[in-house]
Amino acid sequence: MKTIGYAAQSAETPLAPFAFDRRELRGNDVAIEILYCGVCHSDLHTARNDWGGTVYPIVPGHEIVGRVTAVGPEAGRHAVGEVVAVGCLVDSCKHCDQCERDLENYCRNGWVGTYNGKDKITGEITQGGYARDIVVREDFVLKVPQNLDVAKVAPLLCAGITTYSPLREWNVGEGSRVGVIGLGGLGHMAVKLAAAMGADVTVFSRSPGKEADALELGANRVLISSDAEAMTAAASSFDFIIDTVPVKHDLNPYLPLLDVDGSLVLVGQIGPVDEPITTPLVFGRRRVAGSLIGGIAETQEMLAFCAEKNILPEVEMIRMDEINHAYERMEKSDVHYRFVIDMATLEAEAA
Repeated sequence: MKTIGYAAQSAETPLAPFAFDRRELRGNDVAIEILYCGVCHSDLHTARNDWGGTVYPIVPGHEIVGRVTAVGPEAGRHAVGEVVAVGCLVDSCKHCDQCERDLENYCRNGWVGTYNGKDKITGEITQGGYARDIVVREDFVLKVPQNLDVAKVAPLLCAGITTYSPLREWNVGEGSRVGVIGLGGLGHMAVKLAAAMGADVTVFSRSPGKEADALELGANRVLISSDAEAMTAAASSFDFIIDTVPVKHDLNPYLPLLDVDGSLVLVGQIGPVDEPITTPLVFGRRRVAGSLIGGIAETQEMLAFCAEKNILPEVEMIRMDEINHAYERMEKSDVHYRFVIDMATLEAEAA
């Protein structure tokens, strides 16, 4: 299947139009015309090889919403014309203990990323959603609830599940005292989801400039992290803190804010953080943990929860040819709060 998209040819070159082949449908595959694709910080990291291991050329994009155009002869979960979604992973072994627990994102034998992954059958490198269409194993294709605005759903497939999964795993609910570090693409979803779960939500910010936004998103208050007196007064007042900051930073100001048995969970930074001081951990049985997206069943659950609670990300729609400028803005945190590409603009550009 011949298709078109936008790809990076190296870590130094901007994304540009790229023609390539998708695989022919296997028995359990679904072919999807991509309608919208979210822009994730992981896309930028991979395109620029910040984490190492990028195989070029690379077509990023793992927040995908589209319409089914064909199904394989053994595929029965989705029908032609159905609006569906694809997130960060497109395959796993499906038989290890983690896959059998619906935790394909922790597959013992390695899950396959939507882009820059290795196909388990052919070994070819997967290409993502900055493209006209995609072919995906049906087990990894999600149904989109009808009452959700399809133009805004895409970021739920990464930012949504990345924050929903730890909130669920750590049993956040009515009355939970939740802190959110960082009010960007991930952080704003954490606020919306935690508030919808009934939590008392505090956003940590270095300046008061984001207070109005945080409150509008559902937070109960903003705590200025540069205010030493306010931070000291907040000691032992949180059950759970979700850290969405995507760069190296210092965890130490936040650890004393956890109550006994409280947890700080990292979902943004993949890599080093400043050296933690263990005193608050030892003396309060506090924990620092991490969480990676979610399994397919949990992602479907998250979409249903968002449909029930009418939760959608705050998005800025862009054209496909604006992607490099969007990357520049994303590095400066100049987005409110997530970019989504209208993939119809790719067709218009090609025409």
